[in-house]
Amino acid sequence: MNQVIQGLLSVAGRVALATIFLAASIGNDIPNFNQVVEHAMKPKGLPAPQVLLAGAIAFLIVGGLSVIVGYKARFGALLLFAFLVLATYYFHDFWNLEDAKAIQEQMIQFMKNLSMMGAMLFIMANGAGAWSFDAKRACRAQPAAT
Repeated sequence: MNQVIQGLLSVAGRVALATIFLAASIGNDIPNFNQVVEHAMKPKGLPAPQVLLAGAIAFLIVGGLSVIVGYKARFGALLLFAFLVLATYYFHDFWNLEDAKAIQEQMIQFMKNLSMMGAMLFIMANGAGAWSFDAKRACRAQPAAT
C-alpha cells in the first residue's frame, strides 16, 4: 500500500477511534462532573465516586490523546481498555435488567464497548501504525542498513 495512503488511514483511524473518549470526558464529564456523580455513579453504589470519575476522566484524556498522536499508544490503549472494561461491567449490565427495552439498549452499548475493547487490544498488539510518534521513534532506533 502506498505509504501516504497508509499514513492517512492510520491517522484517520486513530482519530475516529479516540474521539469518543475525548468528547465524553471534555464535552460531558468535566462540565457536568457533579451531575455525572449524582445520576450515574452514586446509584451504582460505587465507592468514592468523585475520585473514580476524576480517574476515569484522566484515563479518557490521556489515553485518547495518546492513541490519536500515536505516542506511547500501547499504554494509551491500555488505559482506554481498562476504562472500557470497568464502564461496560458497571454501567451496561443488561443481564441485571428486566425491562426488554432497557435490556436491548444496554446490550447495544455493551456490544459497542466490546468492539472498542477489541480495537484497543489491536493497538496494544500492533502499535499505532504509520504517521505516529511511536513509528517515528522505532525508525530512529533501528540501525542504518549498510
